[in-house]
Amino acid sequence: MRMLIIGTGDAFSTERYGCSAVLETASGHVLIDCPDSIHRALRDARASSGWNVDAHTIHDIIVTHLHGDHCNGLESIGFTRWLAHRQDGKPLPRLHCWTPVADRLWERLAPAMDQGGNATLRDYFDVHTLDPAREATIAGVHVSCRPTGHSVPTIALRFRAESGTLAWSSDTPFDPQLIAWLEQDANRIIHETSPPPTHTPIEPLNALPANVRSRMRLMHMPDAFDPACTDIACLKQGDILTF
Repeated sequence: MRMLIIGTGDAFSTERYGCSAVLETASGHVLIDCPDSIHRALRDARASSGWNVDAHTIHDIIVTHLHGDHCNGLESIGFTRWLAHRQDGKPLPRLHCWTPVADRLWERLAPAMDQGGNATLRDYFDVHTLDPAREATIAGVHVSCRPTGHSVPTIALRFRAESGTLAWSSDTPFDPQLIAWLEQDANRIIHETSPPPTHTPIEPLNALPANVRSRMRLMHMPDAFDPACTDIACLKQGDILTF
């Protein structure tokens, strides 16, 4: 199991793409969140990493919540795969989200994608619902989710495979209980940091035990964030994490 970091910026970044990553498993590529300019973001990550990844190699997409910096790319990737499905019979990507997101996603996309009322979300994606009470299997990896305290319905994620466990905080205020859930048996914890109250400032993360900080990597940093303010490593676009 490997992870390619696609973007690490917050919603207001002028320097980096929105937080996103591709998880490579033995069964395929899983895109975690789908920010603006997703085609360019994937191209840049491919150029810096050497991975063969683009909109057509994504088998599964997980959307953690409906803020635009995490889902605005769905329209573009949806149309790309819809056209490939119509022209060449290629399979649609599987789209995974929990019920509060699934219930309102088409409401967000339909004005641009319903083709005069003739199309639905399932014309673009093979839709699957994630349940916080039950572990799912995505691309051969066991996936658990947990709601966070963000300002809209949002889930954090844990990916468990034989090679290791990866945790992804998504957007969240500082929450010790969430961190305890994320860090349990995790080889790597990808955690956000941005100004409160709907995000996690760096100060409480700096106060975590050393054995948690050493496994943690930071994402969702504002452009003005100073990496020197913490001993927790900051992720960069194009980074590859291997488990």
